[in-house]
Parts: sequence; structure tokens; C-alpha cells
Amino acid sequence: MPYPKKLLNDYETVAVDLHPHWWYFAEPVAALVGSIVLGILAIVSDVSGTFGDILKWLVAILIVVSAIWVVVRYLKWITTNFVITSDRLIFRAGVIAKMGVEIPLERVNTVHFSQSIFERMTGSGDLLIESGGEDGQQSFSDIRRPDRVQNLMHSQMEENEKRRFTVNTGGSTSDVATQLEKLEGMLERGTLSPEEFQSQKDKLLGS
Repeated sequence: MPYPKKLLNDYETVAVDLHPHWWYFAEPVAALVGSIVLGILAIVSDVSGTFGDILKWLVAILIVVSAIWVVVRYLKWITTNFVITSDRLIFRAGVIAKMGVEIPLERVNTVHFSQSIFERMTGSGDLLIESGGEDGQQSFSDIRRPDRVQNLMHSQMEENEKRRFTVNTGGSTSDVATQLEKLEGMLERGTLSPEEFQSQKDKLLGS
């Protein structure tokens, strides 16, 4: 289930919309497969009588519970979205009761990703977002290709910074010294090419 477009702001575009990695299903699926194997063993075994009947009933209950666990996990999976737009990072989760986190891209300071050896093999991992807000840090697990998501987020942050700078330099009340510092910082980080830097500088000083 994609992130609802009606919840986006005007002119806001979605760069990535992810559900959790398939490893999110590992525990309930393993429980279901294990209970089915136990059920097969209980059927083909020579155990009979009251104990055999009780064993078969217990295994049947285990299979049903495991199947329900898989269904519930699937419902959580399709209602969990990790979204990066042109303006913000959005995380929403919940089947009935909803919870969400929104971080404007201009408030994101750093983006870290971590992967164990097994996670590198499966293409999953965790992201840690450090932002200039009350929460400070937000951790997101079971992210698909976290290294690529990190690069994409940095790209969106740079584009967002360019747009904000262009808007800020258009007003007559802009603080020229502050905008020049931002412009130089963007040049140092490689967000702007030397030609773009000079063009934006000329506009700023001309205003």
C-alpha cells in the first residue's frame, strides 16, 4: 500500500516509498514452517491413545496461532511506510492505531546506516537519523538497501537546500552575509558547481 498522495503538500514529490524488508517476516514464517513440520511428524508417528490425540491438538493449535501471526505481520507490513519526499522524511505504521514521525529535510544533520554481515547478504539494515529537534535521533530498522537510501536522502537534502536558498535570495529583506555563508558551504560540500556558485552569488549581490 503506497503512501497516500492526499497527505502530501502542494508540489511535494515522493523520492522513495518503502515497506520493511522481507526479513520482517522471518520469525512468524519460521514459526509456521516449524509447526507444520511438527504436525507432519505427529501424524506419521506411532504415538497413539490419549497422549497422541493431545499432541495432535497442540500441534494444530500451534499451526493456527502461527498462521494468525503471519497474517498480522503482513497487515503491519503493508501499513508501514518509510518515505522520503522532496521536503521531508515520513515514517508511518499501524493497522488500526497509527503512529508516525516526520522530519523536515532541512533539520536533518546526519544519516547513518548499519548492517551486520548477514544483513549485507540479505540487503537489509538500519538507519539512524540525527536531526535538530526535540527527539534528536530516530532509528529505523528493516530498511531495504540502507546504503542506497542514505545516498538518496543526501541527494534530496541537497536539492531541498538549493530550493530554499533560491527562495531566500529572492526577497529584499534577506540577510546577505548569512546567505553568502550558506552559498560557500554548499560550494565546499559540492552541492553547487563553481559556475552555479558564481551565478547565485551574482544574483544575491545584485539584489
